[in-house]
Amino acid sequence: MPHRTPDIDVPDLAGKLVVVTGANSGIGFGVSHRLARAGAEVTLAVRDEARGDRAIAEIRAEVPGAKLTLRRLDLTSLASVAAFGTALTEQGRPVDILVNNAGIMAPRRRALTGDGHELQFATNYLGHFALTGHLLPLLRAAGAARVVSISSMMSRLGRFDFDNLQGERHYQPVRAYGLSKLAMLAFARELQRRSTLGGWGIHSNAAHPGATITNLQVTGPTHGGRSVRLNRIRNRLLYLVPWVWQEIPGGALPAVYAATSPAAEGAGYYGPDGFGELHGGPAPAKLPRRALDDAAAARLWEVSERLSGVSYPDPRPAG
Repeated sequence: MPHRTPDIDVPDLAGKLVVVTGANSGIGFGVSHRLARAGAEVTLAVRDEARGDRAIAEIRAEVPGAKLTLRRLDLTSLASVAAFGTALTEQGRPVDILVNNAGIMAPRRRALTGDGHELQFATNYLGHFALTGHLLPLLRAAGAARVVSISSMMSRLGRFDFDNLQGERHYQPVRAYGLSKLAMLAFARELQRRSTLGGWGIHSNAAHPGATITNLQVTGPTHGGRSVRLNRIRNRLLYLVPWVWQEIPGGALPAVYAATSPAAEGAGYYGPDGFGELHGGPAPAKLPRRALDDAAAARLWEVSERLSGVSYPDPRPAG
């Protein structure tokens, strides 16, 4: 039986512009719904526009008058990420909150994007690195923007092997997923460091949803042909384990907290406060030791600029 989580207080977000990736389902949908309920204008950045339309209809059924916009974004394509950034830049409106959420988990076989990057690394991390870079001027223009990067408890399984960063020599599905989520943590902390050094005014932190029931447990493992039916049967059995799993509204709360709470700190990491950080209300989460490696984070940043073709400004003061 899924664990029930109490709601949290969210400040009035009227007039705030929010961008959420992967907003048509799972945690992205939960975050979009909760922020729209608080009055924010939410841009749902999705790959599948039909599913995005259904998500908007579902949110508006519960939040009449919700201010929602749908834009296509394919994080596996750096051209799509650049086009998304250009469209928002031409719109010219500052972005107050960016939630880097979209992801895929543990495809059995190594797959490459059209740009030649490993699918999990590209979707979960590199696309978000590029997206944040493209939106950086709009985030800075907001004056006190929040960037929330969604990680996972499985980030604890990740490690920075720069000779095998994308499974070039040996691909292990779960470890590749863990690496992508460890990279999101390192990115969140390094972005905060650079923002502080350069006076960018951006508040960067991270969150994880604990054990939340989403389609993430289906789309990744069945990518490449594995039976969806058998996977769903297996998941139903897993979900029967008592006091482990929670529903999407609860799993979204750490990200909502990181995006809106005055108490959420830059470079902070937030997750559920229950047993093993599996469920519960939002609270500071335990950072994996490897996420604290500043040298690795700096090297990852340099590699990411090269792989994505997106360069961030030098945060160091001139001279």
